[in-house]
Amino acid sequence: MNTLALDLGLTAGFASRLDGLFDSGTVSLEVGRDESKGLRPMRLGNFLARVNALCRGGLDLVVFEQVHHRGGAATAVAERFVGKLLEFCALEGIDHKPVHTATLKKWATGKGNAGKPEMMAEARRRHPEVDLIDDNHADALLLLDYALAELVPAATRSE
Repeated sequence: MNTLALDLGLTAGFASRLDGLFDSGTVSLEVGRDESKGLRPMRLGNFLARVNALCRGGLDLVVFEQVHHRGGAATAVAERFVGKLLEFCALEGIDHKPVHTATLKKWATGKGNAGKPEMMAEARRRHPEVDLIDDNHADALLLLDYALAELVPAATRSE
């Protein structure tokens, strides 16, 4: 099952298992000083299209951290990213699942309020072969682990 995990933000973390191959990292969705902020969701859409094109039959599942409505610019940006993601998945027929941050933290560390250092340490423990970039990358790695363990049917995990 071709699965993509995303920690959405201006620097988005991603981790994927496509046709049995693992990849992860971060992608910048930031805009330059003279660019429209409307380019941010477009860049996310372009990234999703590239990932979808990489695998036979396209993506089957996209998991992402659920947006928390705290207000402010960061929440507005995150909501736009989720809107773009949901639109892309709807148009391409891709299943998508939000994962609450506390659910992921509790699953990964045993503590629903684990901090960034704890999540990064857990990502390093589970993925010693990966050169961890930042907390966005760590969250995406753990999201992929969660998806493969909890959301993907056992029969399709090795595809």
